[in-house]
Amino acid sequence: MELKNFVRSIENYPIEGISFKDITTLLKEPVAFKQVVDEISTYFKDKGITKIVSLESRGFIVGGAVAYCINAGFVPIRKKGKLPSELISESYELEYGVDSIEMHLDALTEDDIVLIHDDLLATGGTALAALNLVKQMNVKKIYFSFIIDLTFIETEKKIELANYESHSVIQY
Repeated sequence: MELKNFVRSIENYPIEGISFKDITTLLKEPVAFKQVVDEISTYFKDKGITKIVSLESRGFIVGGAVAYCINAGFVPIRKKGKLPSELISESYELEYGVDSIEMHLDALTEDDIVLIHDDLLATGGTALAALNLVKQMNVKKIYFSFIIDLTFIETEKKIELANYESHSVIQY
């Protein structure tokens, strides 16, 4: 099945010049949603992953399903001000602004093998911020998973991420 057929492109959203890749049209189709979860789960099932760290909010949907499929724990990374306990935070640049993400300080241990999952890899800013949070926890190993990788966008941030094993289901 060609999963790109289930992704809606919205031009000039959220700002002029951006072609937003909307996965909600993929998620509403059971066969497409299952294929994405199955592909990611199959790719990572034998890596010893103990925690899926996933980014708010679209990353939660597939990240939670993959955590269930591979019998791993789920750790949310949230936008600033959404987590109730002691936390660590990281600021990062988007292609259209600056934002901040946070994770609970007790979310990971040095024994964890972590899969960082998000819906989309564009400039790499969000993924690099998530990596910086996870690295503060001195985990054993880190992997990356994305539903979509915009491979035509090349940045220094993405070059830094290339040091980690990564898997994406759909490439543009």
